[in-house]
Amino acid sequence: MKPDTTMPAAQGSEINGTSTTEELRDEFCDAENPVMVRFQDVSAAAYKIKNGIQRTPCQKSHMSAMTGVEIYFKKEFLQYTGSFKERGARYTLLMLPAEQRQVGVIAASAGNHALALSYHGKDLGIPVYVVMPIIAPIMKVSLCKQNGANVIVTGTDLGEVSDCKIEMYRLMFYDHPHILAGQGTMGLEIVEQVSDIDAVVIPVGGGGLIAGTALAVKSLYPQVQIIGVESERCASFKAALEAGRPIYTPVSSTLADGLAVPTVGVNAFATAKPLIDKMVTVSEDLIALAILRLIELEKAVVEGAGATGLAAVLGDRLPELKGKKVVIPLCGGNIDTAVLGRCIERGLAADGRLCRFTVTVSDRPGGIAELTRLIADVGVSLKDIFHERAWLKTDIFSVQVKCVVETRDEEHGKELEKLLHKRYDKVSWGPHCT
Repeated sequence: MKPDTTMPAAQGSEINGTSTTEELRDEFCDAENPVMVRFQDVSAAAYKIKNGIQRTPCQKSHMSAMTGVEIYFKKEFLQYTGSFKERGARYTLLMLPAEQRQVGVIAASAGNHALALSYHGKDLGIPVYVVMPIIAPIMKVSLCKQNGANVIVTGTDLGEVSDCKIEMYRLMFYDHPHILAGQGTMGLEIVEQVSDIDAVVIPVGGGGLIAGTALAVKSLYPQVQIIGVESERCASFKAALEAGRPIYTPVSSTLADGLAVPTVGVNAFATAKPLIDKMVTVSEDLIALAILRLIELEKAVVEGAGATGLAAVLGDRLPELKGKKVVIPLCGGNIDTAVLGRCIERGLAADGRLCRFTVTVSDRPGGIAELTRLIADVGVSLKDIFHERAWLKTDIFSVQVKCVVETRDEEHGKELEKLLHKRYDKVSWGPHCT
């Protein structure tokens, strides 16, 4: 049943010293009475928001040949605020009654939901507060302020942030049925843009995107597989499936900060559970590698959360998709520049193109020069070098040298490793070398 949104704003708060009288909750996100979004809700959302969001392209990837999967990327990072969240945010704001538009809304978000609400709130003349955890990327906090939102940074994760309260404001929780319906409009676009799809691989955090998209796609094409992908550092949807209900899942620091939602939305879970065919998790190294591949081959800057679908394919977590036509949403592009630099380095390491080793060489004149010459002769680039004598337990005429080098590929690195073992007696290769 489509929810009635004309409820009064919740009262009571504890922001900036205001006393609390009643905990602010979105009454349409009740664990005891979850709302299952319907296909007609998604269709209505598509009509309402069509003039306020981008119809993003869904294009065949350059990685199709190298992966053996015919990949199409739905480029949601091209939305104005850089993520798919605009769909649900705009629809929810448009569905507010007139009196609530004047009062405004508050969002608990790690970044993209807050960005979307702040931008579209400003566009529609609706006041917006956003409450963000301290782990939220600085760039996202700054952009929310630029969009005119009142930003409050508190809590260690999204679970604590969602408990924050503010007087007279309506909570726009990421699990609101209108949010889910709005996110589902991406699914309608996908099936219009790509024919004969075999599967859609969707990043999962709070569950809103996979719930809405799965509903849209499966309602029209039931044979299409819906596959969810989570960071292994916050597999809250997988935990919910195992428990049969949304449960709190501890969150570890992850490159996919946009997916770091400790408790799946109750409405998203109820809507998505019967529609999802498979759930997988991916490691941090695979996420970093996916970010790197997107920069190099697609010329696309995508945040960790938006790259997890590709990470699952690159990590061979979905071998059944070989030879199939698959759509992967690139959900967001709001990545901090500093984090992007770290992701590139970690991606190079995961790809075998950034290597580290330790070797013991002669400390006599020319000993280190001989090592660097060997590295240069094989065409490897020396990025960093450090040598030490004091803690070496062999003879005093030796020195231990630690190197970080850049290679063309994994095979190139193995070629260097082989030459080092041939020339030197004591070589330790890999991330754990000492």
